[in-house]
Amino acid sequence: MDISKTEAVRKELMETDPKFRDLVHQHQSYEQRLSELSNLTYPSEEEQLEETTIKKLKLNIKDQMYSKIDQYAKSH
Repeated sequence: MDISKTEAVRKELMETDPKFRDLVHQHQSYEQRLSELSNLTYPSEEEQLEETTIKKLKLNIKDQMYSKIDQYAKSH
């Protein structure tokens, strides 16, 4: 699927699918926290572990979002 179609489907899902919208908001929340953690000069071990965990969670959310986009595009 090309980028313009992906963006169109993403926009449509943002407007019509509350679960997709929740995934996007969660992804943005993880991105914000990762930004905060990356700005730390000397992160603690706990913060480093949190960063790794958030990266995995964020990737999982992204996979879910693209799965929904793909399913929607195939059905419409």
